[in-house]
Amino acid sequence: MSSRPENSTTVRIETRAPPRALRAGLAALRAVSPPLAEILAARLFLTPPPTGRAPSGLPGAIPFVVEAGGVAVRGERVGQGPAVLLVHGWGGRGAQLAPLARPLLEAGLSVALFDGPAHGASGGRTTNLVRMAGAVAAVARHVGARAAIGHSFGGAAMGIALARGLALDAAVVVGAPSSPLGFLGTFCDALGIPAVAREGLQRRLERWVGVPMRSLDAATLLPRIAVPALVVHDARDREIPLRDGEAIAAAWPGARLVRTEGLGHRRILRDPGVAAAIAAFVQERLARCGCGRLATGRTRAGEPACGTCRLSLHLEDVRARRAYGIGYGAGVGIGVG
Repeated sequence: MSSRPENSTTVRIETRAPPRALRAGLAALRAVSPPLAEILAARLFLTPPPTGRAPSGLPGAIPFVVEAGGVAVRGERVGQGPAVLLVHGWGGRGAQLAPLARPLLEAGLSVALFDGPAHGASGGRTTNLVRMAGAVAAVARHVGARAAIGHSFGGAAMGIALARGLALDAAVVVGAPSSPLGFLGTFCDALGIPAVAREGLQRRLERWVGVPMRSLDAATLLPRIAVPALVVHDARDREIPLRDGEAIAAAWPGARLVRTEGLGHRRILRDPGVAAAIAAFVQERLARCGCGRLATGRTRAGEPACGTCRLSLHLEDVRARRAYGIGYGAGVGIGVG
């Protein structure tokens, strides 16, 4: 424990050891050495539960590996159209979001799923919102994502990535927390950490992350985001209360909130009605080419264009250059912005 752990933010408490044993162990350690107890609590706060390495099961999935923050992040891409990035939650993995992928694929889009740092098949032992946000941005660049769907912890990380400059046409947040401070309170309650020790734990975590936890609140981050957003939250979510979804929708300019009933925190990802509504929202907001097709890139002038029109413009450019006797080297691209 002498090395500095990675930055931390919110997590849901899940541990392999019985909570009673952890509570007793932390209390005993706190009596002998409060700093060591604080470090142990911080490490627990950073460590996700084992998630396995199950593939998505989607036909035609092509694996990829992207480096993010010095960690190998592994994922899969399926389909050929404009890419939609799917971001799992704490203690989850990319394959859990496969049910959301199917209507997107049927709409002619492609999807990219990945296991976040310290989850599933990806590298790392500890993780946090900031590191997850870095992975979101890195994978989005790798696949050319035009939209993203984030669940729980992944939705919060997606919000940070957007606030830090990730450019998308649409974003969907499902069952996400509005602040890391609520999770810290839940974590401390579960492990019996007293108020005086909580203050020290929060300060330590903020030193590791480099920013105050409140700077990651929805009310602070989201007002600067101009990306159209859909917020989906279940009224009976026992892990992330509905009020968090309401706070996210209120802070995100122009966001629309959809409340579901009786789907909870995870079953909401498997509901066909939710998946269809999300796919419709994304498809309606993706930029289109002048011909009406979904755009897959941009022209040299920065206009959205489909692959067919981009190729046509490229060939016209080649013919024009040849007509004027201008060489067209092999290194010149087809004008993707």
